[in-house]
Amino acid sequence: MTEQAVLSVERGAFGTMQEALAQITSQGLWPTTYISTPSPELPVHWHDTNIQGYLVKGETYILDGNNERVDLSAGDKLLLPAGSLHAEGTITDEVVYIVGLEDCLPFQHALRMLDPATYPNAVMLSLDPDFAAELFAALQAAAPPPPPIG
Repeated sequence: MTEQAVLSVERGAFGTMQEALAQITSQGLWPTTYISTPSPELPVHWHDTNIQGYLVKGETYILDGNNERVDLSAGDKLLLPAGSLHAEGTITDEVVYIVGLEDCLPFQHALRMLDPATYPNAVMLSLDPDFAAELFAALQAAAPPPPPIG
């Protein structure tokens, strides 16, 4: 079996949003924004692309491949190499990341949750229906209303 990568955190890697964007740009990454609203802890999963997350607002935690909690706060840079097992923690207050991706991908593809049991084959993680309903409800509750038509 292929050895899995391990996540890492660079504490205080940047001070402002502009510094985070400068780091992303200097590495030739594609920037996007990820806003996480109150939601339950996610199951352990992995992604098939390298992801760099610059936490610009809020505090949260992530569980690493050993199920150990790693606290994150604004100014921290989260490095998720392709294949690194992790789980985003319970979100109680809004958390905002600027995310750097190596490839220009639809965001939902880059962050799709892949099943740890299938590594290194990229198979979507099947979610418990009750958990999926709870997660969907949390996302819907936090979604802004659609703009008026016309």
